[in-house]
Amino acid sequence: GHAVGLVTRKKTGREEPEWAALFEGGVFFPSSISVWRELLEKFRPDAVYVHKWEELDSIKFLLGVDVPLVRMVHDHDLYCLRSYKYNPLTRRICTRPATGYCVFPCLAPLKRNREGGLPFKLVSYRAKVREIELNRRFDHHLVASEYMRHELLINGFGNERIETLPPVPPPVEPLRSSFGPRNLLVYAGQIIRGKGVDVLLRALQKAREPFEAVIAGDGTHRAHCERLSRKLGLEGRVKFLGFVTQKELASYYKEATAVLVSSVWPEPFGLVGLEAMRCGLPVVAFGVGGIGDWLQDGENGFLIPWMDAGSYAAAIDRLLRDKALARAMGEKGLERVSRDYDFDRYISNLENLFERVVREERPS
Repeated sequence: GHAVGLVTRKKTGREEPEWAALFEGGVFFPSSISVWRELLEKFRPDAVYVHKWEELDSIKFLLGVDVPLVRMVHDHDLYCLRSYKYNPLTRRICTRPATGYCVFPCLAPLKRNREGGLPFKLVSYRAKVREIELNRRFDHHLVASEYMRHELLINGFGNERIETLPPVPPPVEPLRSSFGPRNLLVYAGQIIRGKGVDVLLRALQKAREPFEAVIAGDGTHRAHCERLSRKLGLEGRVKFLGFVTQKELASYYKEATAVLVSSVWPEPFGLVGLEAMRCGLPVVAFGVGGIGDWLQDGENGFLIPWMDAGSYAAAIDRLLRDKALARAMGEKGLERVSRDYDFDRYISNLENLFERVVREERPS
């Protein structure tokens, strides 16, 4: 019953007709403030829902228009110059707000360049401070976890404007693991340094129970992790699958004993955990970022101290030895995800938020 339009920064040439069909209100590519004006005059939105948007001129323009603004803060890009909230050398997690400390000694203005050319690029601390200041003026901010709420608070965002609303993925066909004798362990996600696949491999080397592990995903750290796997003598037990479809991943979940989440950077939330819980599988993860919102240690899996490969291995061994425990933890996880992370409830809560924001801005 709502007219929804999509505004995005640039054309990609991929699936644009499908996007246009999905957003009946139109798909727009504003290249200047004058185009923004024409867009708002044509569409006349009751509210604007902003996701990752770093163009400060556009944000300043929107703040000057009489329309409620809601910002979804997906990750650390808004308030971290390097985006990852951890030291690139030690991987130690940063607990500070964005301040001059980020410039020196942390050298945060050096950020990986994903746009081609040089491997690193400079990030302006002054521009980042300005971006934070502008975003503080939004009517509401949505975050996925209490950890992310805390990150906004220490960066000067008002608590009364922050709402925790995890972006629950749509439901899939229900399935349950067999918890069979295969002793299958599954990792699903990007293979980049912050995801800690190298730490996971060191934990697997320490495991005493027989196992088979599949690593589904790809990324810049994959080649390093494949070499490390061979070096650790895990070749026969760990298989790198590359990218797999959700359907293929489900076939592995059906035979798994546990899902492994090895992130050592502070995950804003960690949606792969919800996928595992929907399949009735326990999760083993490091207790970083927002993971503790959905993973209760000893209930639906194990929450391991940061970078502690020995404790991680012990948790894996315990689940492989005791399939009844693994199944019971998986059932607890399924109960929790069904109770706390229902997709229809998520959509209703999002809709109610927009309606409330519009009423506050335009009282009858």
